[in-house]
Order: sequence, then structure tokens, then C-alpha cells
Amino acid sequence: MLGSALSKALRQRGERVFQLVRRAPDALDELRWNPFTGELPELGELGGLGAAIHLSGANVASRRWTAAYKREMTESRVTTTRVLAEALAKLRTPPPVLIAASAVGFYGNRGDEILGEHAGMGRGYFPELCAAWEAATLPAEEAGIRVVHLRISMVLGPDGGALAKLAPLFRLGLGGPLGNGRQWMSWVSEADAVSAALFALDDAGLAGAINVAAPNPVTNQEFTRELGRAVHRPALIPAPAFALRMAFGEMADEALLASTRAVPRRLLDAGFRFAYPDLAQALAAALKDS
Repeated sequence: MLGSALSKALRQRGERVFQLVRRAPDALDELRWNPFTGELPELGELGGLGAAIHLSGANVASRRWTAAYKREMTESRVTTTRVLAEALAKLRTPPPVLIAASAVGFYGNRGDEILGEHAGMGRGYFPELCAAWEAATLPAEEAGIRVVHLRISMVLGPDGGALAKLAPLFRLGLGGPLGNGRQWMSWVSEADAVSAALFALDDAGLAGAINVAAPNPVTNQEFTRELGRAVHRPALIPAPAFALRMAFGEMADEALLASTRAVPRRLLDAGFRFAYPDLAQALAAALKDS
């Protein structure tokens, strides 16, 4: 979802965008690669790459975290990032910047603690995954490429992501808080996530981690209430913590019930302005065309 929106925004401002795909290319701007077999496109033939952007990763909240799925989540992030970073580092003229996805899951379950980018790593599988994901860019950094880690929160957009799963349930009146609803949720509108990525692309002074999250995180209870209002339905049916753990196992505690109150300190300090800083307006914009 975010990659498509970002590609569109880049093209609208006149950039030429090439997309790496693992299937047979069906357009001139697609380049085939397979990071798991070492199949790489001839990036050097493109000449003068202005930037590389890497957003891939298997969906964290779509299924139980079995040992096999944990491997898939790890490989889809860490392996692909490392292979791309190594390929960029070997270019005769590397791009000046690599924008690489990460997640606010880096901070883990931290209760009411307000989490800027200098907050340390949390405990658990997901924080460890995020740390390894970010460390995989080291070959690019060592080659002198400016690397920005987008620690992305829940993205609210009209064409997929969390709202694609939640909105239909809420419209049926089946929405409600997860567990006790007191856990903090960091979120960002799709428009602001794209703008933040472009901001990081253009600001040569930004490097390292930036939280891609709206400045006003909410509790799960507040999120539930606002989404119910947005679709004009009550949102009163809770999902008890024990039921979530039975259904989703480890993922329930680390992704659904974890409290992560991340704030975008570095973006705000750099002068970034959010179009949708408040949840109600972000939900209204995302649901307008859905």
C-alpha cells in the first residue's frame, strides 16, 4: 500500500521510478530480482540513481507467529535489506540515500512511556526483528550512503492496510477494544507517511531512525471509539486478551496488546508538518472513498 502511494507521489513530481519485482517484469520500469537466490538487476546500467527505497516485509499481523512464519517475516525484511544494501554499495556511483522501512515495533511493549527515536529497543521477537532489519543496511552506510530508517506505525489509508480489515467489521457493528483497551497505538495517515518518506528523501541532514507516526497517539479504546464514530456504528464488542492469545498466540501480546506510544520528535524538530495530526480527521480522509 505505502509503496504504491509513494511511487505515485514520486512520479507526480517528475521522478523516474524503477520497481524491483520477483516475477517476470511486465513493464519497462520493472526490474527482476530474487534476493534469496542472488538474482540481481544490473543497477549500474541505470546510471545516476538518486535514491533507493526499500519497504518490503511479510505482514506482521495477518497470522499466528509459527516458527516458519517468523522465518518468513525475518527473511522478507533482513535478507532483502542486506542484499539490496550490498548491491548498492558495490555500484561505481552509489545513490546518495537509502530509505529503508522499519517499524515502531522496535520499542516493544512500553506502557505509558513516550517514545522518541532515542528510546532504546524493547524486549521480544518483534523489537529484535526491527533491530536486525535496521542493522542490515550496514553495507550501504559503510559505502557512504545516507541511510534513513522509517520506523512506521499503523498506516491509515483507503486502499489496504489495517483499515481494510477493521472497517468492514466495524460497519457490521462488530468492532470493539482489544483486551482492556488501555494500550497505546501509534498511527499515521497514508498521506503523511508518504510525505514523511519524501521529506526524509530530500533532507540531507536526516539520517538514522525517524518515527513515522502522528504526533497524537491514542489508546486502543480511543481508536475503537473514533473508528466507530467514523462508520456511524457502535463499537462495544470487546476482544478479551485471553481470546486473542488463544487465537493468535505470541502475536497477540507483541502486536495487538502491546502498548507503544511513539512520537515523531525528529520529524517535528526538522520542520515536518502533518496534514492529519488528529485521528478523527485521518479516519475521515481514509474512509471517504472506501
